[in-house]
Amino acid sequence: MDRHIDTELKELHKDILKMGALAEEAIFKSVEALKNRDKPTAQEVIDTDSRIDELELAIDERCIDLVARYQPMAGDLRFITIGMKLNAELERIADLAVDICQRVLELVDKPLLKPLIDIPKLSVIAQQMVHDSIDSFIKKDVELAKKVISCDSQADSLRNSVQEELVNEYMSRDPSTASRAMPLLLIARHLERICDHATNIAEDVVYMVEAKVIKHHHEDI
Repeated sequence: MDRHIDTELKELHKDILKMGALAEEAIFKSVEALKNRDKPTAQEVIDTDSRIDELELAIDERCIDLVARYQPMAGDLRFITIGMKLNAELERIADLAVDICQRVLELVDKPLLKPLIDIPKLSVIAQQMVHDSIDSFIKKDVELAKKVISCDSQADSLRNSVQEELVNEYMSRDPSTASRAMPLLLIARHLERICDHATNIAEDVVYMVEAKVIKHHHEDI
């Protein structure tokens, strides 16, 4: 016999996937805006962020309502609580895409300080980690979630490379480059934070599927 909660859990699942798609689109457009020095695209990401904020609130309300009405246990409760956490992570990812676009607007009318090399590499990793973390949630795929977690150190390394180059090769040698270097440094930081949020999602997927807490204990995966 079908349970009434099952239909509502499916709707929650759809809403979370929609949130994931919007977050992925925001990342993609923010990176394209940077690479193409595209002011209209950057502004579009900033202007449409309110749509993601509204969906985040709607998902939270749905989750709270499900807990209040059905008092779910075990697997259902894990799914709902992880859904709320994923919702918050995805909203923050979208916020970071907005932050990137704000930095793009600071750069777009200035000469490019240097060719973009490590930042595009970091953006590819960030986009893939977010995509795979959402996919691991959809498929309840623990191995894919663990793959996401293992990529985080690579993102950290690239962020550090960008930081060291901009600080040591540019700002420390010529302080006048700071206005063009700092936005790039912050963009690298925003992308690395996106990877952190994708890692958080992956950790939550492992907990949802296996009821195993691996946060701060990646050596256990």
